[in-house]
Amino acid sequence: QMQLVESGGGLVQAGGSLRLSCAASGLTFSSYAMGWFRQAPGKKREFVACINWGGSSTYYGDSVKGRATISRNSARNTVWLQMNSLKPEDTAVYYCASRYSSTYYCSDDPGKYDYWGQGTQVTVSS
Repeated sequence: QMQLVESGGGLVQAGGSLRLSCAASGLTFSSYAMGWFRQAPGKKREFVACINWGGSSTYYGDSVKGRATISRNSARNTVWLQMNSLKPEDTAVYYCASRYSSTYYCSDDPGKYDYWGQGTQVTVSS
């Protein structure tokens, strides 16, 4: 089992920035691709970003492209999501997820991920 714990959410004004963190434990972090997803009330879970097992490949959802950066540090078993130029429509619960995968490309399909964190709330005020 892998445990994932997100942190860094909160209330921020539109145009501001947040850095979300996800700390992993329990399994070999470097064997897992990592992803960030979000879910707003009444909406489906949406892909935000992912990074492959080694950090050499990243992929972003269209709604955050150019405003988000995903990164990881295997020595610290942590993945981060830096979000800039936040908009009210970025308001959601943000989830960290992991997928056992050695492929170069990571996946935007939440169904392919093995473990999920409990989520951290991000609220962007206008």
